[in-house]
Amino acid sequence: MELREKAAQLPLLPGVYLYKDQYGEVIYVGKAKNLRARVRSYFSDDRLAERKTGTLISDARDIEYILVDNNKEALALENNLIKQWKPRFNILLRDDKTFPYIKLTSEKYPRVYVTRRLIKDGSTYYGPYFPGNLAHRLVHFIHRHFKVPSCKVDFTRAHTHPCLEFHIHRCLGPCVEGLTTDEAFAAAIRDVKLFLEGRHKDLARDLRTRMREASEGTRFEEAAALRDLMSTVEEMEEKQKIAAAEGENIDIFACHAEPPLVAANLFHLRNGRIVDRREYFWEDLFDFQEPEFFSSLLKQIYLDQQYIPNRIHVPVDFEDREELEELLSEKRGHKVEILIPQRGQKKALLDLVETNAKHAFQQRFRIMHPSSKAMQEALQDALGLPDPPKRIECFDISHIQGTDKVASMVVWEEGRMKKSDYRKFIIRTVVGNDDFASMREVVTRRYSRLQQENKAFPSLILIDGGLGQLHAAVEALEAIGVINQPVASIAKREEIIYVYGQEDEPIKLDRYSPVLHVIQMVRDEAHRFAVTFHRTRRGAARLTSELEQVEGIGAKTIAKLLREFGSLERVREAPAEELAKVIGPAAARRLREFYNMSAASELKVLN
Repeated sequence: MELREKAAQLPLLPGVYLYKDQYGEVIYVGKAKNLRARVRSYFSDDRLAERKTGTLISDARDIEYILVDNNKEALALENNLIKQWKPRFNILLRDDKTFPYIKLTSEKYPRVYVTRRLIKDGSTYYGPYFPGNLAHRLVHFIHRHFKVPSCKVDFTRAHTHPCLEFHIHRCLGPCVEGLTTDEAFAAAIRDVKLFLEGRHKDLARDLRTRMREASEGTRFEEAAALRDLMSTVEEMEEKQKIAAAEGENIDIFACHAEPPLVAANLFHLRNGRIVDRREYFWEDLFDFQEPEFFSSLLKQIYLDQQYIPNRIHVPVDFEDREELEELLSEKRGHKVEILIPQRGQKKALLDLVETNAKHAFQQRFRIMHPSSKAMQEALQDALGLPDPPKRIECFDISHIQGTDKVASMVVWEEGRMKKSDYRKFIIRTVVGNDDFASMREVVTRRYSRLQQENKAFPSLILIDGGLGQLHAAVEALEAIGVINQPVASIAKREEIIYVYGQEDEPIKLDRYSPVLHVIQMVRDEAHRFAVTFHRTRRGAARLTSELEQVEGIGAKTIAKLLREFGSLERVREAPAEELAKVIGPAAARRLREFYNMSAASELKVLN
C-alpha cells in the first residue's frame, strides 16, 4: 500500500505518527489532534515542494501511529519518542554545555552528588541549577545539616571505623554498625527530599514536630540540633519569599537563522536578574521555520526538566503553545505562561537575547572559515597552545600488513590547505608492521632537514593516531634536540585529541565544534594523501614486476607507461594504438602480444 493511501486510512483522532525508512528506522516523529488530516497534508503540492518535506516523503516507506486520549498526551509522547529515536528529520536539541543536577541515589543508604549526567539508574535528580555553583552549595548544606554523605564507601559490607566525614559531623556514619539507625537515616533522607523539592514549609513543620518530641523525651541535644536546622530552613523560606516579591523567574528565548545554520540563546532570569545563559547551534535546518523550531525546542527542554519557571518568553507564537502551557503547569503545580512580548521592558529583554543569539551565530559559524583569525584563536584556546597556530603540519602512515610503507605530510597555513608544501615519504628503515617506528623515521627526516636548512618549525605538529603515535613523534623530536614544540594527535573513531604535556586530560570537543571540523579536515587530508601515494606505489610495483617479463620492455619504457596510464589495469586495457603513442609501435606490439598470450593461457586453464 502506498503512503498516500495509508495516510488516508488513519483515524480522525489525536496521536503521534512515525515515518520509517526502508530499513525500518524512525526518521520523523510528529503529533496531531487529527492524525489523518495532519499526515495527509504532507502529500499536498505545496508541502512536497518544501525541501525537508519532499526529502522526508521520498525517503519514507511506512507510517505508524499511536493513539492517545488528548493533545497533551500527544505532546509528551512525541517528546519521549524524539529523544528515544533521534530521528534525522526532527529538530534535535544540541546543547553547548550542561548544567549541574543534584543526584539522590536509590541505595539502602542513599547519597547525594552533584552530576551533569542524567542516567536511568533509579536515582532521583533535582535541577538543573544555575549558576553552576549553586548545586555545590546546596550539597554542602545537605552534608552539614542533614548529614547525608556523598562518599564512595561500600555500604554493602561492614566497616570497623568511620571516615573523616563522620568525625567532622558531615555524615551519620551508616558504614559502621551502631553509629546510626535505619530509621534515623530514613528521616534524614525524607528531610533532604523536602528540601530539594523546595517544600520548606513542610520541612519546617516536620522539624518542629520532631523537636517537640525530642524535648519531651529529654533528648535535649537532638532537640537543639533540630531547632537550629528549623531556624535555618525558615530563614531560607523568608529569603525566597522576599526574592520572589522583588522579581520574576523567566526564561527568554531568541534565535538568529541563516538556514541551514541556526543559533539560539536562552537567558535565565531568576528573581529579576540574569543569572546565566545557554547557547544552541544547528547546521542542518534547511527548511527553518520559527514557530516549529520554538515548539520543538521548548518541549525538549522542559518536558523532562525538574524546574520550570513561571514564564517563558519566545519571539513567535506556535501551534501547540496553549497545550504546552497546560502540560507544563500540571507538571510544575503552578501556572506556567508562554508569552510573546510586544512592547516595553519585556520586549527589550527579548531583543537583547536576539542580539546575543546573532553574536553567538557570528562567533560560531564565522570561525568555521579556516582563513579567519578567529579560527586560529579558537584552536589556541581549545588545545591550550602558547600561540595561535598559523601553520599545522600533519602526518599519517599508510601500508598493507607492513608492505609498501609510505607516509604523508600535509600543511594547513593561515586557514587553508597549502598543497605546494605537501610531502611524501617512503619508509626506508622499518621492517614489518611498526607504525610507531615509521612515525619516528618520518618525523626525524622532516625536522632534521628543517634544522639543516635553518627553516622555521610549524606552530603545531598534528599526528593521525593515538597516544602511541604521539609519543613516537615526540621521541623523534627530542632525539634531534627539539623541545617545546607543540605536538598533538587525534585518535580515529573516538575523535579524542591528545596534546603532548597534557595527555592525562584528553580533549573531547563537541562534534559540531568548528575547531574539531578543522582538525578533522587536516587529518582526513593527510590520510587521503597517504593512501593515494600508497596505492600509486603499490600499482607501480605490480606494473614493474609484470612488465619486466616482456622482452624489450625496460625501466624507461615502464616509467613512461606508469606516467601515462597510472595503473596496471589501464595498461592492460589500452588498445595497441594508444600504447604506440607512448612507447612506439614495436614495443606496443610486443606488449599486446604478451597480454594476448596471457589471456589465452588463462582461458585454457579455465576450460
